[in-house]
Amino acid sequence: MSTIVQKYGGSSVETIEKMRLIAERIIKEIQKGNKVVVVVSAMGKTTNQLINIAKEASKNPSKRELDMLMSTGEQISISLLSMILNELGYPSISLTGFQAGIKTEGTHTKNKILDIDIDKVNKHLEEGKIVVVAGFQGLNESGDITTLGRGGSDTTAVALAAKLGCPCEIYTDVDGIYSVDPRVCKNAKKLDVINYEEMKEMAHLGAKVMETRSVEIGHRYGVPIYVASSLEDTVGTYIKEYDEKVEQRSITGLSISDNVLMVTLNQVPYSPANIAHVFTKLASAEVLVDMISQTSPMEGYVNISFTTSTDDLYTVDQVLNELKEKFPCIELQKASNISKVSVVGMGMRTQSGIAAKIFELFAENEIEFKQVTTSEISISYTINTQYKQRAIDAITQTFNL
Repeated sequence: MSTIVQKYGGSSVETIEKMRLIAERIIKEIQKGNKVVVVVSAMGKTTNQLINIAKEASKNPSKRELDMLMSTGEQISISLLSMILNELGYPSISLTGFQAGIKTEGTHTKNKILDIDIDKVNKHLEEGKIVVVAGFQGLNESGDITTLGRGGSDTTAVALAAKLGCPCEIYTDVDGIYSVDPRVCKNAKKLDVINYEEMKEMAHLGAKVMETRSVEIGHRYGVPIYVASSLEDTVGTYIKEYDEKVEQRSITGLSISDNVLMVTLNQVPYSPANIAHVFTKLASAEVLVDMISQTSPMEGYVNISFTTSTDDLYTVDQVLNELKEKFPCIELQKASNISKVSVVGMGMRTQSGIAAKIFELFAENEIEFKQVTTSEISISYTINTQYKQRAIDAITQTFNL
């Protein structure tokens, strides 16, 4: 008898009818003799609706209270799915994140899993029950309910699988992982296999099908991850270790992020201490900075640009106001009509000329870019959103994605 963790996203549990379909899939695993832990998200757009309600109540709602509110979405899902399974004659029990032993740390709305006390989950499995766990949440050392941020249910599922020493299956509204989001490229190719490193990079750079931390946990603990459709019985995509014996394509995938805020600070008095102060203030406010660029010092001043998520606009504004008080001479600019386009591939480690080719494509298609950053297996460009589709079409056609 094997144990398996299955995760179902919001679109997969948005109606009772869809929950019944999921129940059938879960029961098939039980009939094979497997023990099953199920992690679910809130129904449909419930989390977004809860956030909107909070913003009606307060312009800047307490993040602790936001966590308390948002965690209720998953509690609805787990209780309903457990009711359905019990109704069908298969013993089931629902557990909130903290009931499942998920311990977290960090800032409210952005907590990270510290550890999982798996005893209660194991006890229910040994009793022959299907264990339905609320994704996206846990309990911190102060006894407060916390949430894990975007994609937190993926993280919950893979972390539980790591603790249980079993595979993890992620079921969603797409039938696998594609070279590029099929919603923006109708000819996107589905990948049969992708390695952890490429998947981490694609997720970090904007691919929404998997959450970065979940892939990191899978990689660290060797959790086999399978991503497939919750509604269609089609073959999905396996995420696994890099195979050095297989020749790598120069580019495996293209990630797009529209949730980008670009901030420019002009006329910053140049000194290493001043530059450090800027980014220390942002870090202290839990603003996750992505891309950074800085001009060479000229007459004692530099210009700094950085990107972050538009979700942090309010917090960024607070930090910028503090920086303006310290450096009255700086000029501030913000742009939110920005997209980030990133190419990812293990082949970049050994193949040259990829960046040059993309620069050529941008020149041929009159695509202006603002920033460029690279890693060992990726190249990212920030561009005006008006050029996004043009860039996607040029890159996918040239590199056969």
